[in-house]
Amino acid sequence: MSRNPFDDIHILAVEDNLGDILLLTEAFKETQIRAKMKVVSNGEEAMAYLQGSEKYEGAPVPDLVLLDLNLPRMDGRALLRRLKSDPGLKSLPVIVLSSSSLETDIREAYDMNASCYIVKPSDLEGFFKVAKNLKEFWFSQVRLPSRPPGERWRGKGEG
Repeated sequence: MSRNPFDDIHILAVEDNLGDILLLTEAFKETQIRAKMKVVSNGEEAMAYLQGSEKYEGAPVPDLVLLDLNLPRMDGRALLRRLKSDPGLKSLPVIVLSSSSLETDIREAYDMNASCYIVKPSDLEGFFKVAKNLKEFWFSQVRLPSRPPGERWRGKGEG
């Protein structure tokens, strides 16, 4: 039996809406993306995960981040700004997956060096399409940065 190349993909989903998490998970199953997905609900928790601090010590390194903009505590904009200004994290691919279709949000995300911006679908069929596009583009066509086994994206941990 051949090995599925998506089995080794690690995704950090920064999303606080349980319904959207369930839709995304179902869409990944339908599209046969068996990526390992860790979900955190806010930017502070995402930073702790990415820095391997607190309860996330030894957590797997994500290959990419799916980021909602509207989050509690530290929102997606503040997290994106921190990620892209941190030398140890700036190369980490970040896909903004937001319900906002406002031109100002889209422009701001790209100005902060988001890898791409996807307007979050409103139904399961739309999530299937997003998952299919992620599989066909991000996981099949795009070459993601490689790291030696066990090496983490490392942020400086500055406040």
